[in-house]
Amino acid sequence: MNRRQKLIPLNKLNLTDRFLFEEVMEDPLAHQEALGIILGRDVPLLTQNEAEKELRISPEARSIRLDIFSMDEDRAVYNTEMQKQRRADLSRRSRYYQSLVDISLLEPGIPDYSQLNESYLIMITPFDLFGRGKYRYTFRAVCEEAPGCILEDGATRIFLNTRGTNDDEVSQELAEFLHYVEHTTDEAAEHAGSERIRRIHDRVRKVRNSEEVGVKYMQAWEEKYYEKEEARKEGMQEGRTEGARNKLKDLVKKKLEKGKSVEEIADALEETEEVIQELIKGMGVK
Repeated sequence: MNRRQKLIPLNKLNLTDRFLFEEVMEDPLAHQEALGIILGRDVPLLTQNEAEKELRISPEARSIRLDIFSMDEDRAVYNTEMQKQRRADLSRRSRYYQSLVDISLLEPGIPDYSQLNESYLIMITPFDLFGRGKYRYTFRAVCEEAPGCILEDGATRIFLNTRGTNDDEVSQELAEFLHYVEHTTDEAAEHAGSERIRRIHDRVRKVRNSEEVGVKYMQAWEEKYYEKEEARKEGMQEGRTEGARNKLKDLVKKKLEKGKSVEEIADALEETEEVIQELIKGMGVK
């Protein structure tokens, strides 16, 4: 099979595909429109977004790569993530992302934590992570003993589900936007009553029609393909090596059962005595 048959054309990608999402939302105006729909208010972003922003607190610590990172005129920060694949650790992953973002915001030597920016982590998914049928799940820290008492720490985490069913509890614009994210077509954009969705779609069309972005997409796909091929070959080699080792262990075991010595087994199997002794040790034979 021709490997290029696996490549989805750029003009067929949806916003749930990270490449298109990042190319579109890297534009501050497109991201601003999306945030306005999600948060239900105007979000005046500054003029520069950062796509694939890497954060790391030390060489030994695990780094993260943020899909889209923005700041508004009031210094509130927005990390917007597209998560297409369901994973069991997404809730804790959001916690780790939030912590590294916070560390990156406060400069060393500043004693006043009130200077820590307001922070929004937004994760968009084409599945219902919490199984409650909601389009939007908003999390802020609250007191268990007094549920109306909110910990005003400035941190908000929002999980968006493109397949929500509670249309009567959210704005029509949000429901239409989340449908559009999963089905990024001219028809979906035209059907939506939102001018903001149409403006986002203008950016989508510009990205899809860009020759430069097309080349970038092809290069990204090629790189990903060769990485997978290399990993597959390494896995096959490891499998062959492990299979050969298991076969050798079986032969050693049979010869031991026949009363053969380590020296005799090594000679018969054309291996060193050290290798044979290591295999015997691994089998728990003294």
